[in-house]
Amino acid sequence: MTINLQSVQATMLIPLWGRATASEKNPDILYDKEAIEIIASCEVDFTEIAKTFGEYGGISYIVRARKIDDTVRAFIQKHPRATIVNIGAGLDTTFSRVDNGTINWYNLDLPDAIAFRQTLITDTPRNNCIAKSLFDVSWFDDVIFNKEDGILFISAGVFYYFQESQLKEMLRAMATCFPGGELFFDAESKFAVNISNRTVEKTGNKGAKMYFYVNNPKVLQSWSPNIKVVSSESYFKGIPVSKQWESGTRLMVRLVDLIKMLKFVHLRFLQ
Repeated sequence: MTINLQSVQATMLIPLWGRATASEKNPDILYDKEAIEIIASCEVDFTEIAKTFGEYGGISYIVRARKIDDTVRAFIQKHPRATIVNIGAGLDTTFSRVDNGTINWYNLDLPDAIAFRQTLITDTPRNNCIAKSLFDVSWFDDVIFNKEDGILFISAGVFYYFQESQLKEMLRAMATCFPGGELFFDAESKFAVNISNRTVEKTGNKGAKMYFYVNNPKVLQSWSPNIKVVSSESYFKGIPVSKQWESGTRLMVRLVDLIKMLKFVHLRFLQ
């Protein structure tokens, strides 16, 4: 199975590379055994990705995965039989790190992305794929869950690629269909989105332009009376800066939080 490298879906290879390479060197932040195994087994040349994203890029991917892991673990501590929906899953491996033996997990992504995923990661009875666009609301019916068991939506590095108007309509629909549910995702500032676009273009990918940004998360509450911001946290909060990292990496980690380039946003859909 091949994938069009001039597409948004191709960006699933970048965080996979980041989690595999950076987690081997920083297991105290995250150790992604499955990503390491996939990288070792798949015939993809990551030379250009490694050259473009470097050490800081890898660190940013394992920190994002760690924050999502922590959020999922906290949620399933309260809701051990919860349903988790991973929006724009790509080659994400979170399930293998957080599974408690009773959660139900769905990986939502475009059909060609899911086809590529399934050549590398096999579905299991509690870890299934939905091959549909986020904006094809028929996927709502594919998610089987009990309201009392809780439902959490996670999304990593995905919302950037959509227009605000598209996301506003989708989140309104999700809030209506999944009252009591929660959503955790990462967001960039407008300044950071501009930088990201230039970085991705350096890899030769012209089909993955980013649009959506969040400067003030409270604005999201104006989208619907059913949307509440639970929290907004700076990207590297709580992550110790290693003296082993390159000076440029240490500087970027501090700068990103100082000028609020990246953040994590946690929403709840009110009942």
